[in-house]
Amino acid sequence: MSVQVLFLCTGNSARSQMAEAFLREMGGEEFEVFSAGMEPKGIHPLTVKVMEEIGYDLSGHRSKGFQEFLGKQHFHYLITVCDDAEENCPRVWPGVNQRLHWSFEDPAAFVGGEADKLAKFRLVRDQIGEKIREWLDQLRSEASSTSEESGRSA
Repeated sequence: MSVQVLFLCTGNSARSQMAEAFLREMGGEEFEVFSAGMEPKGIHPLTVKVMEEIGYDLSGHRSKGFQEFLGKQHFHYLITVCDDAEENCPRVWPGVNQRLHWSFEDPAAFVGGEADKLAKFRLVRDQIGEKIREWLDQLRSEASSTSEESGRSA
């Protein structure tokens, strides 16, 4: 059985798309991953660019609204990746086992020249990738401990 995860942010244009791509790749068959936004805006071109730089193809991704999923699908984890989504996401979400909040700065809101914007997108991308790696290590460690304990009690 796969673990179902929904990443949620404001526009589903950058952070949640990056998180979805990372977890799909790093989690493999263990995870079924989705992303959505409170107010979908389309995928930001710099999101596509910085993910391509590290070998991720987002061409099959699209920006989705949270209404596509609310009460229609079970999720083991609902993970908000921005403060706005955490504050404005429905508190009651039928079919969600656990809700997590990971706060990342919105690279699309950064004001500056093109090189500075690109640097901000890369920084946030790398922070999200690292958080996904840490979370997977934690989940796998917990699963390993649980299976060891159940093996000893059998």
